[in-house]
Amino acid sequence: MKDKQRGLYQGAVDFAVERIRETLQVAEGFPHATEDGKWIYLPNGGWTGGFWPGRQWLAFVARGDDELAGGARAWCVRLAAREFDTTTHDLGFLFYPSYVTGYRLTDEAALRYGALAAAETLTRRFNEKGRFLQAWGGLDDPTRRGRTIVDTMMNLDLLFWATAQTGEQRFADIAIAHAETCRTHHVRTDGTTAHVYDFEPDTGEEIGQNTHQGYSPTSCWARGQAWAMYGFATTFRRTGATRFLDAARQVSDWFVAHLPADHVPYWDFNAPDIPNDVRDSSAAAIAACGLLDLADSAQVPGYRDTALEILASLATDYTSRDHPGEEGILLHATGAKPLGKEIDVSLTYGDYYFLEGLLRVLEPDAIREALGLGQ
Repeated sequence: MKDKQRGLYQGAVDFAVERIRETLQVAEGFPHATEDGKWIYLPNGGWTGGFWPGRQWLAFVARGDDELAGGARAWCVRLAAREFDTTTHDLGFLFYPSYVTGYRLTDEAALRYGALAAAETLTRRFNEKGRFLQAWGGLDDPTRRGRTIVDTMMNLDLLFWATAQTGEQRFADIAIAHAETCRTHHVRTDGTTAHVYDFEPDTGEEIGQNTHQGYSPTSCWARGQAWAMYGFATTFRRTGATRFLDAARQVSDWFVAHLPADHVPYWDFNAPDIPNDVRDSSAAAIAACGLLDLADSAQVPGYRDTALEILASLATDYTSRDHPGEEGILLHATGAKPLGKEIDVSLTYGDYYFLEGLLRVLEPDAIREALGLGQ
């Protein structure tokens, strides 16, 4: 990596840490998405609450500042009631970047206990017939009991970690079963992914592909593709199973081959208004992390090269450095365009994965410990 490129990344880290410090001083709840440049705060964290203490832990990795670690601990405490939330698959998003990372960095027993409680709660969403984790809704929700989404690939590492901590294989078995279902039903033969797949919940019978945040049931929603890239790379790292490596490479190769010139995707690869449509910088940041992990675990240097190009593009043209009215770090992210929400904004998870990607490059040993990449 050239000195100029390293300087670009370091400048982006410096800016990101400063923005995190600023937000820490004024946050009234968990930052979720911006509106007119200002954070919208969620009192209980919604599905993204873990990324706020997670960003503080990453900033602590970058700076070693006890103020940042103290802030992360305090915000973890505010998530504690969600350990027993049976209405969502997002317990990984809530407790992995917050509690698990915090436990790795501090060895605090309370963080370990909370993350294990959340992992136990997540196992209750496993459907034995269909071999999947239910995405949304209560466990008895008649309209959602058979619904899976590709995003859940990102929640599996909480279960792999729980097995590593307890020695109980049942956590990892559920993660592997869900990953296999995602591989065979969400990943299409051409390497694209479906956001949603529905099953008949009482029999496991296949119903078919659908979407919630993508353009159509048959389109390739950019962030869903990025979730798959990162999630399958992680599952390969945790299992060593080549079928998950193959899936990670398949979805990653398609994503890379279809990126626009600046390496930041439009919100859906099949959106009809391209090139006059919005981008999703959060998908780019997530994908960069997945590519870096895949390059490391599979020893394919080309993936690293593309990840560096993505991060360079984000650092050069997508940060809010020159936009003092913006409270987020990354601009031009899109959360749910079909729902008319979070369009061309900053998103807390986009900011998180941008900083994670930068630290994977600049501080590989420290981030390896924080994220358990050597395990």
